[in-house]
Amino acid sequence: MRKALLLCLLLAGPAFAVQPDEILPDPGLEARARAISALLRCPVCQGENIDDSSAQISRDLRLLVRERLTAGDSDDAVVDFIVARYGEFVLFKPRAAGGNLVLWLAGPALLLIAGAAAVLYLRRRAAVTSAALTEEEERRLAEILKD
Repeated sequence: MRKALLLCLLLAGPAFAVQPDEILPDPGLEARARAISALLRCPVCQGENIDDSSAQISRDLRLLVRERLTAGDSDDAVVDFIVARYGEFVLFKPRAAGGNLVLWLAGPALLLIAGAAAVLYLRRRAAVTSAALTEEEERRLAEILKD
């Protein structure tokens, strides 16, 4: 029983990442902070958002988000502030602009190129297999089938 309880507590560790002293007294601002935190990646953990991470940098980012919100910044202004300070790497979903535009368009472009190549290949293959036999080829085929 104790092992199961310990395992549950260890697995629930990320749920305790946001400390009670970080939580804002205004529920509306706290909800906005949680929504923004879900968009931001922990620079250390990389696979977790800053609310789920217990790394010190995530705590600093959570406090910074809440500080900017209490200062009156909009959600977009807070995200822009964090991105300006830490780079677009902290965004789970990078913006489709600038250098990232190449990455956003590369996948669909490669899919279209691959589809066009497949269509051309299948058309050429169908053209080769549907060609009629010449008289010489028919005569030779008949000789082979007689044997």
